[in-house]
Amino acid sequence: MDKDRVKFRKNVYEVIEIGDSGEHLSRTYDVVSTVIVLINLTVTVLGTFSELEARYGGLFLMLEAATALFFLADYVLRVWTADLKYPEQSRAEALLRYVFSFSGMIDLLSFLPHYLPFFFPKGAVAFRMFRVIRIFRLFRINAYYDSLNVITEVISRKKQQLLSSVFIIVILMLGASLCMYSLENEAQPEVFANAFSGIWWAASTLLTVGYGDIYPVTTAGKAFGIVITFLGVGMVAIPTGIISAGFVEQYTRLKTISEEGEQTDLRFLRVKIGHKDPWRDKEIQELGLPAGVVIAAVRRNDDVMIPRGDLVLKENDIVVMGAVDPERSEHVVLREITLKSRNPWNGHAIRDLDISRKTVIVMVKRAGRTLIPKGDLKLQDGDRVFLYSKAQIPDSVQHFV
Repeated sequence: MDKDRVKFRKNVYEVIEIGDSGEHLSRTYDVVSTVIVLINLTVTVLGTFSELEARYGGLFLMLEAATALFFLADYVLRVWTADLKYPEQSRAEALLRYVFSFSGMIDLLSFLPHYLPFFFPKGAVAFRMFRVIRIFRLFRINAYYDSLNVITEVISRKKQQLLSSVFIIVILMLGASLCMYSLENEAQPEVFANAFSGIWWAASTLLTVGYGDIYPVTTAGKAFGIVITFLGVGMVAIPTGIISAGFVEQYTRLKTISEEGEQTDLRFLRVKIGHKDPWRDKEIQELGLPAGVVIAAVRRNDDVMIPRGDLVLKENDIVVMGAVDPERSEHVVLREITLKSRNPWNGHAIRDLDISRKTVIVMVKRAGRTLIPKGDLKLQDGDRVFLYSKAQIPDSVQHFV
C-alpha cells in the first residue's frame, strides 16, 4: 500500500512539474495551467470596464472563482510533493523551502486574495490589488523554452554588475537632487519644497523620462540640469550594455562548448530483452559491453529510464544502444564530446553546466573508467561526455525497429 502511495505521489509530481515533449499528460497540464492563468488575467482586465462588469459581472465572478480554485488545488499538490522537488532535504525542510521560495509565494498569492475577503471583509479592496501577482505565474512559460531561459541566465550571471550600476545611479540621483534643491529652492519654494522634490526631478531627468512637471528656472539650475541630462543618458546605457554583453557572452559560451570538443556521431540499435536472454536480471555494469558501445536508454513499458550502472534489465525491456559509425552521416541523436583544455565545462560540476534542460548526460568516461554522471561530478580535461535529448529517445526507437 505504501509503495502504491509513493508511486502515486511521484506520478502527481511528474504531472504538475514542467514536462518534456514526450510526457503527454504533464505537457497537457502545463498547457491547461497557462490557459487558466490567461483566462484569469483576461477576466481581471475586462472587469475594469464598468459596462462589461454590469453586463457580465456574474460570469466574471464564476470564472474568477473557478480559476482561483484551480490555483488552490495546484498549490496543495505542490506542497504535498515538495519533498520530491528537493530530494536532498528532509520533508519538512523541502516544504519550507518551497513555501518560502519565489515560485511558492507566487503560487500562494495566486489564490489567497480571492478567499481573504470572506474572513476580512474590510480589506477586500486591498486584497484585490494582490490579484495582479498572478501574472507572475506566466514566468513558468519561461521553463518551456531554452531560448527564453537565456534571459534569466543572463540576469543571474550579471546580477553583481547590475546591482553596481543601480547603486551608482542612486548615488548620482541623490547628489543631483540635493544640488538642484539648493539652486532652485529660493526661486521656486513651492516647487522644490524639499529634498524629495529634487529626487523626483533627478529621477525623471536621469532616466530620460522628463515629465516636465518640475524644472529649473534659474540660470545655474538650467546649466546643472543640462549636465545631469547628459549624465542620465550614460547612466541608463550602463545596465543596458551589461545585459547586451551578457546575451552575447551566453550565446558565445553555448557555441564554444560545441566548438571546443571533438564530436562523434553515434548510431543506434534497438534490442528487446527476451525470456532466455543472458542480459535478463543483470545490472548494466555487469554486461561487459565492448569498447565503443554505450546504452543510451532503456524503455520499460511507457517509461524511458536513464541507464545507470545499477539498473537491472527485465524481460521485455527495450534497450537502445549506440555505437560509432564514421561511414554514415545520418541525423545525430546521441553525441559524444571529448573535452579539450579550453572547454568551459572543465572544473565544473554537472549540475552547474549550461545545457538544455531537455539534454541529459548519460555517461562520462575518464581514463578508461566509466563514471555515473551524478550532479556533483566535476568534469576534467580529456573526459568523454555522452549526451542525449530525452525528447528524441522515442523517435530513435521508432527509426530502428
